[in-house]
Amino acid sequence: MVKNGRIRQSLAYWCLNATDWKWDIHQVCQTACRLGCRSVELVPPELWPVVREYGLENAIALNGMPDPVFAKGLNNPRYRDEVISRTKQTIDQCADSGIPNVIAFTGYKWLDADDPSSGAMSLAEGAAHTVKGLRELADYGEARGVTICLEHLNTRDDSHPMKGHPGYQGDDLDYCAEIIRQVGSPRAKLLFDIYHVAIMNGDVIRRLRQYRDWIGHVHTAGVPGRGELDDRQEVNYPGVMRTLVEIGYQGYVGQEFIPTRDPAEGLEQAVSLCDV
Repeated sequence: MVKNGRIRQSLAYWCLNATDWKWDIHQVCQTACRLGCRSVELVPPELWPVVREYGLENAIALNGMPDPVFAKGLNNPRYRDEVISRTKQTIDQCADSGIPNVIAFTGYKWLDADDPSSGAMSLAEGAAHTVKGLRELADYGEARGVTICLEHLNTRDDSHPMKGHPGYQGDDLDYCAEIIRQVGSPRAKLLFDIYHVAIMNGDVIRRLRQYRDWIGHVHTAGVPGRGELDDRQEVNYPGVMRTLVEIGYQGYVGQEFIPTRDPAEGLEQAVSLCDV
């Protein structure tokens, strides 16, 4: 399926396993191999050896926090010790397994992540805490060859717990990019999720160029709805991928859409569209 190979593509395990389709790790890895993708990502640690058995890389791992992993993040001192500890444990695991990236999250803006009525911290306060925590994690990752990728998420879609995240503080890409700038470490990068960026900020191609030096990982999905990369959604994925080539992006592009039809069919289409 992959002919050009200028975009290194990865399949996201969770959206093929934790949805209605229930693909197991072998089915995901076999599909990645058949399509010419080099990685299967966001895999639980107990399944990392299976990915290696197929000769595939694991492009990025979650930070070890319990679900929902994006709720309790670096912005809130109440959860700081747990987030730092669990993420460092994941960094160690990744270093031992050759996994280059770990995802970090700002977390929800609520003072109590489980209770919106608890009040919200200011953007400035959340950013300051996130910078401090991310700097500590980046320093820790530096010695282990692991990069921490801060993910920007949309707060507009409230139709599904994995299509949007109302209450997430890092819902503005420029806000997240400024955090990365303040951390000032090559081991702290942006996770540029095209789906979330298109919903919250738009102007995707210009923003890719603007933040080219700070992008550590990229995710895809159709807008709106987080479905397939087909003609029922609005993002021109070939144009976006050509921009990634033009700016010299060397990381992975993870196919992270939630299938609405046969996943094999949707993945073939997505991989083909992104193989520019």
